[in-house]
Amino acid sequence: MNERAGKFVLTPEGYRSFIPKELPPEPPIQYDDELHLLLSKADRNLARLDGITSVLPNPDLFIAMYVKKEALLSSQIEGTQASLEGVLEFEADLIPKEDISEIKEVVNYIKALNYGIERLVETSMSLDLIKEIHRILLEGTRGNGLNSGNFKVLQNYIGTPGASIREAIFVPPAPAITVPAMHALERFLNEKNNIPPLIKIGMIHAQFETIHPFLDGNGRIGRLIITFYLIWKGILSKPLLYLSFYLKNNRSEYYDLLMKVRTEGAWEDWLKFFLKGVSAISQEAVNTVREIIKLKDDMTNKVYENSISSIHAIRLINLLFDSPLISSKGIADRLNISSVTANSLVTRFEEIGILIEVTGKKRYKMYLFKDYVDIISRGTNII
Repeated sequence: MNERAGKFVLTPEGYRSFIPKELPPEPPIQYDDELHLLLSKADRNLARLDGITSVLPNPDLFIAMYVKKEALLSSQIEGTQASLEGVLEFEADLIPKEDISEIKEVVNYIKALNYGIERLVETSMSLDLIKEIHRILLEGTRGNGLNSGNFKVLQNYIGTPGASIREAIFVPPAPAITVPAMHALERFLNEKNNIPPLIKIGMIHAQFETIHPFLDGNGRIGRLIITFYLIWKGILSKPLLYLSFYLKNNRSEYYDLLMKVRTEGAWEDWLKFFLKGVSAISQEAVNTVREIIKLKDDMTNKVYENSISSIHAIRLINLLFDSPLISSKGIADRLNISSVTANSLVTRFEEIGILIEVTGKKRYKMYLFKDYVDIISRGTNII
């Protein structure tokens, strides 16, 4: 076995746990032509994604939905059975058709991501911040009793359901090794060096997943760290990169390459995979932005073509990109208009096919901006 990333040790209990080496790896990352090309392309596509926000009149209108998409996809990688519509129903105070405990995990991810971004305005990446994020992520969910906000005090392992630790696919470092390993990772995260940022965060993510410092939620926290790092370093100004779309679609390869780092020291193979994902999803996210811009233009034209020319109609269009599932009362409250005006707008928007009533009720109706939700929800089908 190649011990470039660390080594497995046999414990007195009869299972083999992994002890990671500190980053950066030795020998250093080998930059062949392919890795150079992938890094250049990922940097370029990510810069294009970040730059698109500067030419939009109001990027915050749909960033919240990008965040929901990443939260949903990252949670689905871990087996969470929830949909975008279920999350929207929960946020609209409706009773979701899906298991509310599953939806709560996605909602907590959204809260954790938004909280982390706010905190990074005034602080740096640290273990304390990661623990805070973990506490928010697990609050009120099935993992809440598993020492949330603190590193593990019991040995964890990755395996098939019902497997014993001796049958595990991978046993991370023991609790006693976890704390020093995480402090070493924190030092690497904060130290100034010549390692390209995307290479660095690719290694940090893999190392975090190897350490597996918490009893639950490691995968989701590890993916959150990618977003936080890119924003903290000023590479992204907004959380527009839903990388979990790529990781979900390539889940087997994702896990296999992380394991290959541990067993073969194959950092370069993992980094090439990671950079391909950053590049592909940056381009996908840019294309999605363009679709959204076109949809907004089409809606605006449709409103004018149908003589719905009030200023409130344009305000409602903007509102729907932030809250695509909403009631007439919600529209009245958010736009500060009368219920009569809100009802009139909803009726007209239904007539021209922008809104669809989804409850089938005579009272307490809810309206969905389906064309927009369809764009955002691509790839979020439950697996």
